Amino acid sequence: MQTKPLLFIAGPCVIESKALCFAIAQELKAVSETLNVPVVFKASFDKANRTSKDSFRGLGIRQGLEILNSVKKTFGLRVLTDIHTPDQAAIVAKVVDIIQIPAFLSRQTDLIIAAAKTGKTINIKKAQFAAPEDMEQIIKKVLSTNNKKIMLTERGASFGYHNLVVDMRGLPLMRSLGFPVIFDATHAVQRPGMGGTVSLGDRDMVAPLARAAAGAGVDGFFLEVHPDPAKAKSDAATSFPLRQLASLVKTLIKIDAVSGARK
Repeated sequence: MQTKPLLFIAGPCVIESKALCFAIAQELKAVSETLNVPVVFKASFDKANRTSKDSFRGLGIRQGLEILNSVKKTFGLRVLTDIHTPDQAAIVAKVVDIIQIPAFLSRQTDLIIAAAKTGKTINIKKAQFAAPEDMEQIIKKVLSTNNKKIMLTERGASFGYHNLVVDMRGLPLMRSLGFPVIFDATHAVQRPGMGGTVSLGDRDMVAPLARAAAGAGVDGFFLEVHPDPAKAKSDAATSFPLRQLASLVKTLIKIDAVSGARK
């Protein structure tokens, strides 16, 4: 049986402007067409879990969804965004193709049920404090609504204070639960709260961890990308340079094909 192509979910951490989203979406469209892989545009209309109350959170749900809808119509890309409260689910579902549950909120039953009831694909990020097998109970919450369109995302586990580590054993363990597993290569290299008012991170480790995950066997990758990462208004320390994305995607496709881990 032929393995499905890797899925790539990419975009800025937060919606900074329509111009930025369009610039990134244009490059993502080119990557998708050139390398023949499905690409989903991701961006948050509100980053409700920023370290500091003074941090930039986004443009809000109304303007954010307008921009995501424009990206979808202009570039023909599917779009993903996250929600933080149950009442946002139905509103967001009118525009997006995939609703994401943030890692910190992945045990919030009402939030998960509300998202699942929309009938959209639900991407659930595994919490930093959760074990891979803990995702089984979260899956059951989604399935209770008769929604079987589920993806699970690994984004690293807490390792002491201000650090994350990725246990590659968790990737096949989560895949054994019967749903696609995505590897979040940019959040996995964060050093949460280490900057005091911001999270720091090791951008140079994004590609090595992504390559390791491709060898271990995942169904796709989540990458926050930016034309000028140092100037990103959220997750500047870990955002991946947009100009390097095509090269990384090529490499991950090759590793996936050679490893055969998904077959």
